[in-house]
Amino acid sequence: MNAYRTKPLRYPWPPVIYGGAVAFALVGERLAPMPLTAPGPLILPVLGFALALLAISLDIWAVKTLMERQTAVLGTGGARYLVTCGPFRFTRNPIYLGYTLLTLSLGLIAASAWFVPMALMAAAIIDWTVIRCEEQHLDQRFGYEYECYRRRTRRWI
Repeated sequence: MNAYRTKPLRYPWPPVIYGGAVAFALVGERLAPMPLTAPGPLILPVLGFALALLAISLDIWAVKTLMERQTAVLGTGGARYLVTCGPFRFTRNPIYLGYTLLTLSLGLIAASAWFVPMALMAAAIIDWTVIRCEEQHLDQRFGYEYECYRRRTRRWI
């Protein structure tokens, strides 16, 4: 395949999109509160921090795996190698999955239901825009090898 194909993205949109989702959730909670309730006062924060730890660990594992394989971490750089090990064995997008889980964890910590639709909306926007561009780049760059990987590994979970 042609190693000089265009890069998948011009700007690293995912952090901006998830940051916007968090901002909209905070504004939504301020204007029209939708509190989450639990049987005990510490259940939601504990679950939130546990989910945040899982999300951050997944992101660190994915970034470490990409760096060890000497390929681009940000979507603005073209992939040098097709990475199919580490968390990429289980999901083709572990970093975006981590961002989504982190957004959901903030909702548990803040006890706000607004974070659920905002996290899902951010994931949908990422799926329809960013991931499609990245997949097209990987398909052009790695061809059959990427197609085989795509068939055996789910996009999200």
